[in-house]
Amino acid sequence: MKHASLATLQQLEPLLVRVRGLAGLVERKPGTFYRRSSAFLHFHEDAAGIFADVKLNGAEFERLPVSSVRQRAVFWRALSSALRASQN
Repeated sequence: MKHASLATLQQLEPLLVRVRGLAGLVERKPGTFYRRSSAFLHFHEDAAGIFADVKLNGAEFERLPVSSVRQRAVFWRALSSALRASQN
């Protein structure tokens, strides 16, 4: 599975705008976000669709589908919840 191309990232732009607005995340290159000094979130694509690899537990990447609007909403809730939990 390859990292998401710029064209694929453009499809995700509304989601990426929301992610860019989150405190504590830094986009080091398009679609690749770090938290502190550690990779935290990036995107992949293949024939099965578009996926986000994110460290929801803070330690290991978990792969979530983000091809559809519904999948992006599920991803957003999981990401927001994980970030809130880690701030407590």
